[in-house]
Amino acid sequence: MAKFIVVLGTTSHSGKSTMVAALCRILSNRGLRVAPFKSQNMSLNSWVTANGSEIGIAQAMQAWAARIEPTEFMNPILLKPKGDRTSQIIVLGKPVADKSADEYYKGIDGLKEVVDSALNVLEKEYDYIVVEGAGGAAEINLYDRDIANIYVAEHLMAPIILVGDIERGGVFASLFGTVELLPPQIRSLVKGLVINKFRGDPAILEPGLESLEKLTGVPVLGVMPYLNLTLPSEDSVSLGDKNPVAKKVTGNDNLVEIAVIKLPRISNFTDFEPLEPSAIVRYVALGEPLGEPDAVIIPGTKNTVSDLEEMKRSGMDRQILALRDIPILGICGGYQILGKEIIDCGIENTVGTVSGLGLLDAVTRFDLYEKKTLQVRKKVTGGGPLLDGIRGQEIAGYEIHMGVTFPKDNAAFGDDGAVAKGGLVIGTYLHGIFENENFRNAFLDYLYNHRKIVQNSATGQIRDSRPTTSHESDVYDELAKAVEANLCMDEIWKMLGLD
Repeated sequence: MAKFIVVLGTTSHSGKSTMVAALCRILSNRGLRVAPFKSQNMSLNSWVTANGSEIGIAQAMQAWAARIEPTEFMNPILLKPKGDRTSQIIVLGKPVADKSADEYYKGIDGLKEVVDSALNVLEKEYDYIVVEGAGGAAEINLYDRDIANIYVAEHLMAPIILVGDIERGGVFASLFGTVELLPPQIRSLVKGLVINKFRGDPAILEPGLESLEKLTGVPVLGVMPYLNLTLPSEDSVSLGDKNPVAKKVTGNDNLVEIAVIKLPRISNFTDFEPLEPSAIVRYVALGEPLGEPDAVIIPGTKNTVSDLEEMKRSGMDRQILALRDIPILGICGGYQILGKEIIDCGIENTVGTVSGLGLLDAVTRFDLYEKKTLQVRKKVTGGGPLLDGIRGQEIAGYEIHMGVTFPKDNAAFGDDGAVAKGGLVIGTYLHGIFENENFRNAFLDYLYNHRKIVQNSATGQIRDSRPTTSHESDVYDELAKAVEANLCMDEIWKMLGLD
């Protein structure tokens, strides 16, 4: 049977996901079969497995670090917030219902059985399972129903590493307070503390580390430096870290600017992270001026109709429609928004027809509570200045959407999407499209050529953390090496029974 180690955090965004990924790669490097696990994840950034199951992007990333294919058993419960105090509940990769928090917790006992069964599947196949908690571990108001932290920790009785984020401030208090607030049977399982995202000299922290160890009785495994690695963001908390300085402030006219509309229910913004090394990617909230970007992207959304209506109330629709002669790309919900109208039969909590931006000749219908989730490979069939150069080439991606779109414009990728006359407005259901080097380069080349900017030789070169044919990636080895260099691995080996 598999051995377990649990990584909990003092807060959301403390670095649990990357710590799990690092441990997965470290164990994989030793030739061990290892898998990640997170019983319950709340995120709008998700991934589709090979069998069409939807899981959190973090567990997919951790699986790649472990050099294995992601499966639904690694994240048996995914909650996708809709912004109206309800979330779509996805169990073992499939949507089951939209529920309020109260409705969800009333059925928590049945979901514990789902968690147990998923763990049973994994422990029969792997030597080690690295378990990630969710949010802060010491949510004392949720202890009786916390299946992501307390239930799993008590069920496994495995050693726990507790991670605190020094960038949020008060890291000593948060680590100490979390340990003290944990139930006694869980507190005794905490075998190591980690301070994450430190940007200075760790020697400065030594007196605090010694005091923390005395106060908690738990060893500090080390201090992790802030790492600038190209790993996919887990959820919308990460958007706060994406604040590029505009060209007008920096005076840097050698980078094009791509405006991503920051919809209130934005999902899968990891789609655009492959662009960040090569352009200024600016997330524009609905109440902000759009400015004069070189391209606009309307991203996916958990609720297309609601976000479309808020775009109209804010005037963002008019700002987009006023742009001339620049590419406008809509992905998933953004594709639906670019069309002429959306007909909702109550699936998105509305009934009736809503006018879209009208930049594509397409109509979307929401008839059934069914979600299309699958990985796809398509040929580029659309034309125009963006696609002509790669027409006939293959691209890969994944679909996660409700609703069906009926375009009259020419398709962009086989039977997917649409390209407006002129070729600068494109809609598609394919997430992950910029992970394709051919499409990414075609998109960026057009922007730079249009601005008559010569790209730097490094432009467009990124380390892909989401390989489609191989699970080898320097970024995961770099992450693993950083953990091995900064944490006391002897203590971790003891926790894993590998000393």
